[in-house]
Amino acid sequence: MSTPFPFTAVVGQDDLRLALLLNAVSPAVGGVLVRGEKGTAKSTAVRALSALMPELDVVPGCRFSCDPAAPDPACPDGPHEPGTPRTRPARMVELPVGASEDRLVGALDIERALAEGVKAFEPGLLADAHRGILYVDEVNLLHDHLVDLLLDAAAMGASYVEREGVSVRHAARFLLVGTMNPEEGELRPQLLDRFGLTVEVAASREPDQRVEVVRRRLAYDDDPAGFAARWADEEAAVRQHIVAARRLLPQVRLGDGALRQIAATCAAFEVDGMRADIVMARTATALAAWAGRTDVLAEDVRQAALLALPHRRRRNPFDAPGLDEDKLDETLQEFGDPEDDDPDPGPDGPGGGGGQPAPEDGGPQGADGGAGPEEDDGAGEPQPSGAGAGEQSAVRASEPFRTKALSVPGIGQGAAGRRSRARTEHGRTTGARRPRGTLTKLHLAATVQAAAPHQRARGRSGPGLVVRRDDLREAAREGREGNLVLFVVDASGSMAARQRMSAVKGAVLSLLLDAYQRRDKVGLVTFRGAAAEVALPPTSSVDAAAARLESLPTGGRTPLAAGLLRAHEVLRVERLRDPARRALVVVVTDGRATGGPEPVALAGRAARLFAAEGVASVVVDCESGPVRLGLAGRLAGELGGTAVTLDELRADSIAGLVKDVQGNRRAA
Repeated sequence: MSTPFPFTAVVGQDDLRLALLLNAVSPAVGGVLVRGEKGTAKSTAVRALSALMPELDVVPGCRFSCDPAAPDPACPDGPHEPGTPRTRPARMVELPVGASEDRLVGALDIERALAEGVKAFEPGLLADAHRGILYVDEVNLLHDHLVDLLLDAAAMGASYVEREGVSVRHAARFLLVGTMNPEEGELRPQLLDRFGLTVEVAASREPDQRVEVVRRRLAYDDDPAGFAARWADEEAAVRQHIVAARRLLPQVRLGDGALRQIAATCAAFEVDGMRADIVMARTATALAAWAGRTDVLAEDVRQAALLALPHRRRRNPFDAPGLDEDKLDETLQEFGDPEDDDPDPGPDGPGGGGGQPAPEDGGPQGADGGAGPEEDDGAGEPQPSGAGAGEQSAVRASEPFRTKALSVPGIGQGAAGRRSRARTEHGRTTGARRPRGTLTKLHLAATVQAAAPHQRARGRSGPGLVVRRDDLREAAREGREGNLVLFVVDASGSMAARQRMSAVKGAVLSLLLDAYQRRDKVGLVTFRGAAAEVALPPTSSVDAAAARLESLPTGGRTPLAAGLLRAHEVLRVERLRDPARRALVVVVTDGRATGGPEPVALAGRAARLFAAEGVASVVVDCESGPVRLGLAGRLAGELGGTAVTLDELRADSIAGLVKDVQGNRRAA
């Protein structure tokens, strides 16, 4: 077994370490989501925490880690008889991004359930993590339905597995920790809200601190066991601190003054629902226990707000998480009660309400930084090209709007999403088929139909149905998939009128919002002057695409063919990386092509490459003025796609209203 990097040896990252420790003291806080750039000790700190968790007493032979002092009465391995408990370290279970639903929640043996009436249950990762830590690296890349299952179990403290009327329930209480790099895509606001605390981490820019990070990393790599031994005393001190805080936690009093401050803070920052108030209350209580106090003070409320509210402030997908600390201080002072709480939300200190452990008491040391062995540095994204002849400065996008639904025709089988029809694990049942591996979605009627003709030959003598493996059928389901939406944006001089380009950017931003909601990957190719460039390679980070769009300059000629050829190359490379994900190409242009010999003919030949490969495409016609040449419509014909104007792109356009009215009249 490898020796983990000591938690107390991580340099800096005070907020990250404090959030993890508070959840170790009180798992009811609801877990931690760690957001930050690569190489900032996110995974290192989480894995190191497991060594600090107190050991557990468990029922011998129980696969669900029941507590001998209070065993779960509904445990699938129960009922448990009194006996000598077994002591073991708390587990840290990692959930891989590519895990299946059965691997997470467990699986029932459907064949034995049907043929023998036996609930043969194989526990999943939720059972393994009970009373320990469940860690999800790159949680933003996890399929949405798995995140839903994970957060539901964390909220209820139990996992439910149901297959065709057979149900198993077991306890699943764990410390949930997720890490993510926002550059690779965001979590939905609904899922962000389910994490109790969120911490933003970044590497230090101070040379001395970075030197200390490297020094410790190299020392650990040379001799992991020896390095860990040098930090053993500090580790033991923090472990005892956690145990003491857990014992003190039930005695901590959350006064009316602190409750008023919590409610006023959540109201002032306009967070949705009541979960934020509850999380802040639990966090403030844990902070007081960690600081060795039985009363919650104003500084505890302030620190709780900084950890629990920033990720709940997002109003749309492109808002960055954050909290106005001046506004927070004003709110705490306004609603502070001098007779009940200390109204001065001073800075966190070794003995303050923030509960941050001081270096001399064995707590985490040093300054910012820290890097784990599993997190590699990567190159930055390509930047837009420099200024050229005739270039105009970037203009702001107009207000986004709700767009019409664009989809790829046919049925795919890509990653789960909300755009195009696809064969998926979840969705409406469209038929039955033989299992292609472990049976998870039984089609009961088809199974009975397959087994019925063989009952006499199998010697059936009672009311039960004799079912064999060859009879089993799984449900074929149809749902929705996410696509690669590749934007090819004309940034030439013909598009450069400021009001017009603002409307164009607003339309693309609206399509990006739609792509975010439908779980798509996005890419951005722009063309102007003499060439085209990949402003953003295909990514799950719609935020990055919006940022590149905002800074997009315009001007110069219109190399339409170059833009299409560059987009074709992007799709070719992406097919090799993700062959199951189908693409939708959105060309935003007025259809003009200038520069070089025969620019119109060359653009037509480039467009026909997409048509020959059956790539779905839409041309957003940006032509304006009383005289229209119809060039965008011709381009759409060459692409084998459709053309829509900026007005028609709106979901509430007049054309859409007329169509709805006509449909209602026919229905009447």
